[in-house]
Amino acid sequence: MIISTPEKVEPITIDNGKIEKRILIGSKDGAENFVMRLFKLKPGANTPYHTHDWEHEIFVLKGKIQVVSKDNKTDVTAGTFIFVKPNEEHQFVNVGDEDAEFICVIPYIEGNE
Repeated sequence: MIISTPEKVEPITIDNGKIEKRILIGSKDGAENFVMRLFKLKPGANTPYHTHDWEHEIFVLKGKIQVVSKDNKTDVTAGTFIFVKPNEEHQFVNVGDEDAEFICVIPYIEGNE
């Protein structure tokens, strides 16, 4: 069993530090089925608009995030959960004035952490 806190996981910085990703639980921990990641987006930061073959389970912890899909833009706040289906176009944009954080769980496929 592993018990820890996000602060003990080294962040991966993306887009000149506008985004931090921490792999909380992944293959390095012996997880063979899922990867749990914590994302922090600075105000105005966004993930790329993209798609891939696997699903996402998202839980918003902090801030205000706009969820962008092919046909919709929806603003969500802490306590919201989101299911992104495989091959569904998506993006997450911090539209608030403070850092936004969300947990993202994906299936483990080599190279997708």
